[in-house]
Amino acid sequence: MREKTYHLYLQDEERRQIIEALIEMRNKLLAQGRYTDAVDDVLCKMTAAKRKKIKIIREHGMT
Repeated sequence: MREKTYHLYLQDEERRQIIEALIEMRNKLLAQGRYTDAVDDVLCKMTAAKRKKIKIIREHGMT
């Protein structure tokens, strides 16, 4: 059975904040002497993920 895939559409600032939060979490785990395997995996996926530009069409009356 195929694994489900999910897509996140993030702006550059959001992507940067997620990567910074993952690095901070990894550093805290290292300071506690705990394993960082899970955080490392997610961090690698975030940094290796392809960037795709999409066009957002906003309708009048929406904010």
